[in-house]
Parts: sequence; C-alpha cells; structure tokens
Amino acid sequence: MIDYAAVRDGGAGLIDLSSRGRLRVSGSEATMFLNGLITNDMKTLGENRWMPAAFPTVQGRLIGAVRVVRERSGFLIDTDAESHEAVLKTVSRFTLAGDFHVKDLTSETALLSVQGKRAVEVVENVFGTSLSDLPRDGVFETQWQDAAVTIIRATHTAEDGFDILIDSAHGAQLRQALTDADAQAVSAEIFEILRIEAGIARFGRDMDETNVVTETNLDDAVSYTKGCYVGQEIIVRIKHRGHVAKKLTGLRFQTGGPVEPGSVIKSADGKEIGKLTSTAFSPKLDATIALGYVRYEYLTPGTRVVIDPEIEATTAELPFVRGSWYEDNG
Repeated sequence: MIDYAAVRDGGAGLIDLSSRGRLRVSGSEATMFLNGLITNDMKTLGENRWMPAAFPTVQGRLIGAVRVVRERSGFLIDTDAESHEAVLKTVSRFTLAGDFHVKDLTSETALLSVQGKRAVEVVENVFGTSLSDLPRDGVFETQWQDAAVTIIRATHTAEDGFDILIDSAHGAQLRQALTDADAQAVSAEIFEILRIEAGIARFGRDMDETNVVTETNLDDAVSYTKGCYVGQEIIVRIKHRGHVAKKLTGLRFQTGGPVEPGSVIKSADGKEIGKLTSTAFSPKLDATIALGYVRYEYLTPGTRVVIDPEIEATTAELPFVRGSWYEDNG
C-alpha cells in the first residue's frame, strides 16, 4: 500500500475530490441569506478564510455538511457528492428573493487534495510560492498556467494538507504536475481507510437527513451565538438540554477481522445501544476500527461494547490517528 504509506509515513498523497459538489454564492445579500440557512456565522468569516457549517431542516436534521470559503466576491461552498443536489436546491430557492446568486461549479472545476507531512513542500514546488505560514483555515488565490487557482489548507486524513480548486480544463495537467512533484496517487479504497482513521464523517455513509445536526460530531460547524436560522430552535434546545441521545463516535475492535457497516452495537449486558456506519482495518493501529452512533451513556472512551454475534470493541475518541495536522494545531 504505497499510497497509504505516502500519506501516513511522512510523504504526500494525491486525492481527487472532484466528485464533491461546489457552489458559488454571491450578491450584496449573500451573507444575510446564507446566515438564515446555515448553522455557522457567515458574518464572522473573513476573506480568504474557511469554516465548517451545516444546512439543517426546520426540524434540525441534516441536509448537508459543508465547507464555506469566503472569497473576494462571495462564498464558495463545497459538500459531499451525496448532499450536493439537496444543498444546491436549498440555496437556490432564494435566488429570486433579492440580490443573491447561486452558480453550480461542480462540472466545470476540479478539486485535488495533497495530504501528508510533505504536502506543503509538494504544493509549494508546483506553484512556486510559500504556503507554510498559511493558517489551518487559510485560503490562497493565485494563477497557474493562465488558470485561476484557489488553494485551501485543509485535512481529510488527519495529516497536513491542501485542497486545490482549478477549472476542469487544467485538471489533468495539474494532477500530472503534482505527481511529478512526488505526490503519490491515492486510491478510493485507501482514502476511505484514511478518512475513517481521521474520524471524518461522510454524508450518505455516517450521516444523512435522518440525523439531527448535533448527533453527527460536527461541533465546530455550529455557532450558538449567531442570529436566527432554519432549525436553530431545535439545535439550541438540545444544547440547553445538555446532550443528544446518541452521537457519532469511534469504536476499536479486539479482532482484526472484517466488521460490517450497519451492524448493531450492544452494551456489555446485551442492550441495543447503536449502529456501525463505516468500518476499516487500520494499518497504523493494526486493528479494525469503525464509526458509529452510540447512546450517550456509553460514549466514554474505553467503554466495552459488543457487535453481534460476539465481537468485542471499545468506544474510542476521534480521531483515531492524530497525524501531522495536529502537530502545530493543539
């Protein structure tokens, strides 16, 4: 697994994220309209910065988890492929209500990510600019081969990383340049392992429209001090109650054998307390790991649980692996 080692063991891996949905929202009323639809506070998002957020329903359930980038002319929103259409539909409803414009950029752009300790070196070599001081929520706009490029410092693996947005016509050329600079292409299967090790939930797999936003471990995506938005009443009520009934967490198994997503999680005394959503064997930990929803009373890391028929596991704090992203980030 050369691609796994490239990301985890001090190199750099290249991941194609072009399947994710990408929207540009602009207009003089963009901040106001977005703020009424989204859980985080767009008024506090400075230019060339990004923040996580979520689009909830009026019942506080999840339409899509997103990343919002503040550009000079508006906002760039990207989300999992599975929530792309729902997020686009949610935002587009307001295009006739004022100076608020939405453009779907997905088909006309490519999104490539370089992940690993050497990511900064690889990206700097390709773009000929210093990026080591770019903050963890930082965004840098530049030109490459006469194409506009947006570079976003972000992790999808718990390792340092940079996402690069460019028009589709230059996507293959940029991929080759990054490969020539020693970024190892990462397969979808290996990326899935890295994602689970990093404790990053995926829409359609670990969260969907049946989940209340606060169940999904998206704590950084919610502001409790901003003004009114769709679903706020439910989300704030849960916060004031103290906790959700269940929450997404990590599980580490005593066996290295396969465990199926969807498996029921039981307490040590046989009570049904949750369900697995994503599973993988972690080469770094030499153990099978999983993401899953567990009832609040059993969330304490190290709590013993059982997966049918009799596979033992313990709950675990996320992320499972704290890579180079965390070295200078607390």
